[in-house]
Amino acid sequence: MSKRVTIDPITRIEGHLRIDVDVDGGRVKKAWSSGQMWRGVELILLGRDPRDAWAITQRICGVCTTVHAICSVRAVENALQMEIPLNAQYIRNLIILAHSVHDQIVHFYHLSALDWVDVTSALKADPDKAAALGESLSSWHLNSKHEMRRVHERLKHFVNGGQLGIFTNGYWGHPAMKLSPEVNLMAVAHYLQALEVQRKANKIVSILGAKTPHIQNVAVGGVANPINPDSPAVLTVERLMAIKGFIDELADFVKNVYLIDVAAIGAFYADWTAIGKGVTNYLAVPDIPLDTKGTKFALPGGYIDGGDLATFKPITKFGDEYFTKGVEESVKHSWYDYSKAGALHPYKGETKPNYTDFKDDAKYSWLKSPTFYGKVAQVGPLARVLTMLAAGHEPTKKYATATLDTVSALAKTKVGLGAMHSTIGRHAARAISCAVQVDMLDDQWKLLVDNIGKGDVKTFNPPTFPKGEIMGMGFHEAPRGALSHWVVIDDGKIKNYQCVVPSTWNACPRNDKDEPGPYEASLLDTPIADAEKPLEVLRTIHSFDPCIACAIHLTDTESNTAITVKAV
Repeated sequence: MSKRVTIDPITRIEGHLRIDVDVDGGRVKKAWSSGQMWRGVELILLGRDPRDAWAITQRICGVCTTVHAICSVRAVENALQMEIPLNAQYIRNLIILAHSVHDQIVHFYHLSALDWVDVTSALKADPDKAAALGESLSSWHLNSKHEMRRVHERLKHFVNGGQLGIFTNGYWGHPAMKLSPEVNLMAVAHYLQALEVQRKANKIVSILGAKTPHIQNVAVGGVANPINPDSPAVLTVERLMAIKGFIDELADFVKNVYLIDVAAIGAFYADWTAIGKGVTNYLAVPDIPLDTKGTKFALPGGYIDGGDLATFKPITKFGDEYFTKGVEESVKHSWYDYSKAGALHPYKGETKPNYTDFKDDAKYSWLKSPTFYGKVAQVGPLARVLTMLAAGHEPTKKYATATLDTVSALAKTKVGLGAMHSTIGRHAARAISCAVQVDMLDDQWKLLVDNIGKGDVKTFNPPTFPKGEIMGMGFHEAPRGALSHWVVIDDGKIKNYQCVVPSTWNACPRNDKDEPGPYEASLLDTPIADAEKPLEVLRTIHSFDPCIACAIHLTDTESNTAITVKAV
């Protein structure tokens, strides 16, 4: 008998995402992804000065702040066909990379690891055996017996006190949990250590961006960071050396803990390499520009059709025509109306809300449905890693090969690239991407220091707005995937503004052809052990790292329901 399961909200951070699944015979037969808030920031921007857009758009969300600031200034700069000083590119790149490394560490350990790790099981662990296991996998200094014993005692203190503190409300003891007590204890220890490590990345963003979240330093034309090696009030050698220290600490954790933990969980949950595949059209944009015009990038991007890396088509520069012409959004199943039927290009995008309540076969989400040349596309770390592999990016190849080799060794069977098209593969891709980016942090730091050493301290080119109408598109490969801002400027004022964000690509409802979005497609045929505790649904959705505020913004004033998990 078919049973409807509703999880609302499903996210551990930045909620507002509702997932409905029909379960029959212990498997998901149909799924709906519904954004439960209306964004509306595009309407706030109309008529404003384009130079202010970056400060407003990064308030879309308290998590994805930096990414919108960067994308917004790039959109306006593209409309003006501006060049950006090299120092400004390097400073932006450092902020981008530090933000991304922070985001990916937090996502795995604090937002999704508890889908795989049974915290209460760790109480049964032998701390010395957990330490021996950790030391056999890497040289991380906090895999010691002393540390595992300390974490074990701390966990017992939580439980004996009648509560689990930060570990409350997990699906502990769920039949889908497979890790041994020792692996669970090691994972809990790394969860707590990651709380401290992620602060190092945030400190980099704070030093260069003036604060975080909501950085203050970017501007259309560059950044507001004056550079003077001799002045204590601006970007100095002392601050640059502090950043280098944080980069080294992050690299140690990412390579000796994060990559290893993901590989271990992938090996223990090898069956999940066959679950959560969904949409295999992959879209990623290039990033980390190395020149003033945005024509050379450290990280490549492009499009892969049907999971076949041989179909890779690159996206090569800011304002790339191939990318610009390919994006459209439809609203057949979204709580919006368009003035005409069919999908709209973002330059002609409309934001006209029309709420109709949740209707399975009609409108059921505040998210629009993006397509790339008419096709649904998955964005995010998996798309990023696969497109970089297709482009022949050597650092990505190195970390992808090492990760798959570690998984194969632990699983005692060969695990190839095909396993990446899955729920657990998205986690592996995020770890691989993070390792590439932490190395790139070091590279960008050296480029900035070397350029300053040559006597170049320029960080800003002033913009000039022409009369008449101009259009621009800025993209950024954000932690959750391809992000793009599209702006139409008329006589120096914003005439239209549209944000096409990663969680819109992945969490979208069905499109004009009634094709499911990536979240919906990835849930089909997922095994469900207990419909009252739909952990398996959480695992796959969390593997995308949903952040729905970027896609929506509204509150239901009638029901006031905060959390609902029901099976009917």
